[in-house]
Amino acid sequence: MSVVSQPLNLAVLTISDTRTLENDKSGDYLTNALNTAGHNLGDRALVKDDIYQQRAIVSAWIANPDINGILITGGTGFTHRDSTPEAISVLFDKQVDGFGELFRQVSYQEIGTSTIQSRAIAGFANNTVIFCLPGSTGACKTGWEKIIASQLDVDFKPCNFVKHLVS
Repeated sequence: MSVVSQPLNLAVLTISDTRTLENDKSGDYLTNALNTAGHNLGDRALVKDDIYQQRAIVSAWIANPDINGILITGGTGFTHRDSTPEAISVLFDKQVDGFGELFRQVSYQEIGTSTIQSRAIAGFANNTVIFCLPGSTGACKTGWEKIIASQLDVDFKPCNFVKHLVS
């Protein structure tokens, strides 16, 4: 992949009750991927799978004019603790309905019908794009490489999200 001509400031949030920043392979992958693409890591955090902790950190990043986008990994499954869609979707000004649909479509090629257990979502809040991905490194790689990277590249045609993130 080529380096973007207009770097964005992206934050990475891992939702997990068991991981730490020292063993967060999915967060590491997203951080390395965005840096390799030429974007800047604006911030990084890890919080428990708790609705209010998630909302607190994401709300702070949404309010920060220096953060253009947020990449969230984890909490999108069906266990009783998975709460990322419920925590984050209420913060959206607009939901990107096609993201979850497309994520499951491309993920189907890799994991078959198990993709129906993904509740990947995306949306915009205060001119900040937010992507919520499953917690596995493979899912983060699929989301980044097959969808997110091109949408965060101002040169991707016919359209991308960059014009909605910067003034």
